[in-house]
Amino acid sequence: MKIKFIIPAICVIVSLTIMAFSLKKNTVTVYLIGDSTVADYANNYEQGKEYMKTRYPVTGWGQVFQRFLVSDSLQQVKNIIKADSAFVDDRARGGRSTRTFFQEGRWRAVYENLKKDDLVLMQFGHNDAAVDKTERYVDVEGYKEFLRLFVSQTRLKGAHPIILTPVARNYPWVDGKLQNVHGLYDQAVKEIAQEMNVKFIDLNKKSMDYFTKKGESYVTENYFMNFPAGLYEAYPNGQKDNTHFQTKGGIEIARLVFEGMKELNKDFDK
Repeated sequence: MKIKFIIPAICVIVSLTIMAFSLKKNTVTVYLIGDSTVADYANNYEQGKEYMKTRYPVTGWGQVFQRFLVSDSLQQVKNIIKADSAFVDDRARGGRSTRTFFQEGRWRAVYENLKKDDLVLMQFGHNDAAVDKTERYVDVEGYKEFLRLFVSQTRLKGAHPIILTPVARNYPWVDGKLQNVHGLYDQAVKEIAQEMNVKFIDLNKKSMDYFTKKGESYVTENYFMNFPAGLYEAYPNGQKDNTHFQTKGGIEIARLVFEGMKELNKDFDK
């Protein structure tokens, strides 16, 4: 008789345990799509190459974004990330424009895996604007069309799109202030945000303002890929690059993106 009662009791306990585990593991995936300024260089970005020896210290902001989406901080974006945990899936790649990201099947790979309430953060523009590189160039109208596509297809899956203006480059500086180098591509994001009623983060302005506050010399030396020969194994001759970030720069841009998410959180569902 005892066995007859013990077995159902065990089944109930197992079921409750599975349910509790499932609830605990309720996870939203935060997909990042974009270019080299977003990319994760440390995690199999280039198969067979060791990051510390071949790329470090270059760091896309997506590479360090996960640290801002831990359990303690998720409450600050609870209307955006409706889950117990968030996993950052960084699909960004260097040299990609909106067009080439789509043509290479990279967007399709994201779209096919999207679930309800996932997020897609998209930041393009650097390569779209490269008129001299026809293999990646997209005019402003084409840029807007691909953004429309990414936004609309994200919504088809019940996921949430957030578009970002392209992050600032470290030029030009005028009278101690960093200027906007993105022109119509910056404006295009704002127009799409209004047209499609989609949330956006003005990362271009946020990064320009932040860099201006820190000062040209500090930003150039500490945030962008500018350093002398012999400092890093991957760059024996040094580097002069005012587009890509060192680790400190990547972290600060990731922080600005998270700050933007917190600002959107209040009325995200509206």
